[in-house]
Amino acid sequence: MKKVFLFSALLVVGLLASQFLEHMGSDAFAARETVRLLTMIMLAFIMIHVGFEFEIDRARLKSYGFDYLVAATAAAVPWLLCAGYFAMFFFNPTQWGALDTWTAVLLAGRFAAPTSAGVLFAMLAAAGLSGTWYFRKIRLLAIFDDLDTVLLLIPLKMLIVGLQWQLGVILVVMVVLLGLAWKCLHRIRIPISWPWVLGYAAAIAFVSEVIYKTSKVINDVVPVHIEVLLPAFVLGCVMAYPNGRDPHADDAREGHQEGPDSRREQQAATIVSAAFMVLVGLSMPPIAGGDSKWLAIAGHVLAVTGLANLGKMFPLFVYRREAHWKERLAICIGMWPRGEVGAGVLILSLGYGIGGIMVTVAALSLALNILLTGVFIVMVKRLLGSVPRERKGR
Repeated sequence: MKKVFLFSALLVVGLLASQFLEHMGSDAFAARETVRLLTMIMLAFIMIHVGFEFEIDRARLKSYGFDYLVAATAAAVPWLLCAGYFAMFFFNPTQWGALDTWTAVLLAGRFAAPTSAGVLFAMLAAAGLSGTWYFRKIRLLAIFDDLDTVLLLIPLKMLIVGLQWQLGVILVVMVVLLGLAWKCLHRIRIPISWPWVLGYAAAIAFVSEVIYKTSKVINDVVPVHIEVLLPAFVLGCVMAYPNGRDPHADDAREGHQEGPDSRREQQAATIVSAAFMVLVGLSMPPIAGGDSKWLAIAGHVLAVTGLANLGKMFPLFVYRREAHWKERLAICIGMWPRGEVGAGVLILSLGYGIGGIMVTVAALSLALNILLTGVFIVMVKRLLGSVPRERKGR
């Protein structure tokens, strides 16, 4: 668990440092752009390794469909709860009939939906849970959760800018990538050592950025933004395993990171995960309360955080045949951490002119969840440790 607390401390360091970036004057924009690009590269590296260890049982397609529905529900409920809270407390009843009001609260509330896959996987691996049924299940749910978040951003953008061809391009790319992962799962032999993976991650981030910047020149309102999470995950999925080597042989060791099991590879993965934690904190938008009373803001932050996490409790009521109730509760808690995707939604909200105290509360709620990530993982570890051996998930 030492690594979990180290990663938590690095998140806090990054979060605190992020609040000083705005005081860098003319260099603030360049600093945030650098942080954003580095975060994308580190996230891509982690997700390539996640995809590398991801396996699909083609005889269980129905169960995957059910898993997606569970993840989609666990993403939709906190989103709607937080959007409803924002509408109730930050808009007058006379404004509830306006489309602009619901567009604003739905976009701002979307920050509560995505589980931070990169943060979660790094933390759970650090806690030694990589070889468990729990990890395999929550890995699937977290990936589906983030995928659902990206998909649902498309209709939200349509509410803001209308039907645009760029949104169709994003959807087509996502479908093609998922089809590639299905067809070529662990069949393509390419180098898998960490320098190569870091190069792949940088290339994915670079291509994503080029597409984004180019499309922004064409249409500044609706650029084509292909998030690195899915392409990186798919690349990991298609990478073939080394001949005669079990990629999961070392999964149960505490501190094991996703990816190849050699000591050199594990050290590199740990360093990348540590850097990613700092960068996630640095990616947080500036937090300012203006003339509002901080006591009132704190109350809103606690309420929104509670609603966001309450909405993630749906998995507690499913998987009853597969797992003990403590494992199901641990899945819910494991989906509480937020991070890069939630911060990205908030930044997107700011880009569309949605701001004020509502976004401040959302940003502080996100920050609070980041601060509590280590606590959540400890709770998960203790819950799983108290499950009777004969009742552990398959």
